Amino acid sequence: MRFSSLEIRDLAKAWGAISLAFAIVLRDAVGGFFPSLLLAAITVGLGFLLHELGHKFMAQRYQYWAEFRSFDSMLLLAIAMSFVGVVFAAPGAVMFRSTVYHSAKVGKISAAGPIVNIALAVLFSLIPGIFGAYGFRINSWLALFNMIPFGMFDGAKVWRWNRGVYAVVAVAALALVLAG
Repeated sequence: MRFSSLEIRDLAKAWGAISLAFAIVLRDAVGGFFPSLLLAAITVGLGFLLHELGHKFMAQRYQYWAEFRSFDSMLLLAIAMSFVGVVFAAPGAVMFRSTVYHSAKVGKISAAGPIVNIALAVLFSLIPGIFGAYGFRINSWLALFNMIPFGMFDGAKVWRWNRGVYAVVAVAALALVLAG
């Protein structure tokens, strides 16, 4: 994978902001700010980062230009809302383009992120304790949330491309959420 310095900065900024927002919400449940920051950085932050890198990997595999861009106003909103106990995070997205539009490639690029979260949820389920439990839960929810079949969500692009693939990924994510 190829990264620009701007992309690395945006990925770090988004990972930090998402980790901070979830750490603020979790601080009382986990036993303080620093333990919650570590928990959030590993579970939510890593889930976010690998989700976006899944998109990037697939896009670059198809020879598309692809780079993550943070949505700074949404990062600030996520941090601000965390002080009232709510996190709505739309940290940014991998932007990609090609000279020719291919529905199947766009669908596969879009499915890659939620599939990464499903794999992470399964891996976290093997880890005992709070890291495993929270990592499982948050990655299951990230996969399901991103499979919403409307607007700019990954699910909308997968739905337009292949409803069978959409159903498999969405049902897998839902099953994990219900198991958690």
